[in-house]
Amino acid sequence: MTDEDALAAEFEAHRPYLHAVAFRVLGSHSDADDAVQEAWLRLARTGGGEIADLRGWLTTVTGRICLDVLRRRGTRREQPLELDVGALPLDAAADARIDPEEEALLAESVGLALYVVMDALTPAERVSFVLHDVFEVPFDAIAGVLGRSTAAAKMLASRARGRLRSGAPASGSDAAARDVVDAFLAAAGRGDVAGLLSVLAPDVELRAHGPGGSTVVRGAAEVAAQAARFARPGATGHPALVDGRPGVLITVGGRPVTVLAFTVADGAVTAISGLTDPARLGRIVPSWVA
Repeated sequence: MTDEDALAAEFEAHRPYLHAVAFRVLGSHSDADDAVQEAWLRLARTGGGEIADLRGWLTTVTGRICLDVLRRRGTRREQPLELDVGALPLDAAADARIDPEEEALLAESVGLALYVVMDALTPAERVSFVLHDVFEVPFDAIAGVLGRSTAAAKMLASRARGRLRSGAPASGSDAAARDVVDAFLAAAGRGDVAGLLSVLAPDVELRAHGPGGSTVVRGAAEVAAQAARFARPGATGHPALVDGRPGVLITVGGRPVTVLAFTVADGAVTAISGLTDPARLGRIVPSWVA
């Protein structure tokens, strides 16, 4: 095997991780593919002989490429921060076998997308937030990506968290669905069965997945009664997109306890799916939610 072949093989081992980084920042798989390919071209031109930490070098290069892409866009687009729920392993033994690249791939699969509006951030804030809060890249390395001081990188990430906490309203039909979900959550919080029945379709179905397995509840009256369990002292609801549907992440004392996804049709909730496994939720909820 030639040196170039060996370098290419080493790059391919990092490709899933780099794609996950680029996708998180850019919000587009095609743009992420382009960014990763550009990272490879730069590596091929540079050669790997003088690079002590290839993963770190590639992270920096990919981050800079993404930053340039965001700046060239001129206008920023709304993008959800996608985080995995469904593909996470169910047991600690399986969890221990996951390497960083596999974990990065899991983070791309369809599962939980916290409803954050990434276009509220400047390119530098977006890169700093994603690299540090999602991929745990040290701030001194992020400073190198941004061409700023470590203190400035920390400030950018902190500012991003502050903006993302507030989320943003949806629009159009999404806003109407969100209003229905908000009415459901408000009624559940009050224990208002009549209010719940007013937003539930007669044949609504609730599927909940917890540490002990899955349960299915059918019918408006039965789901309304079950919904009282969603109300917990000190609970905070965070708007979320789950598999593209309006939903909510519920935390208590900063700990994620439930994520719910709602299907809304003709002004009524027709299906609800939920995850209540704290161990699994704890792995995919970023620190700024607390």
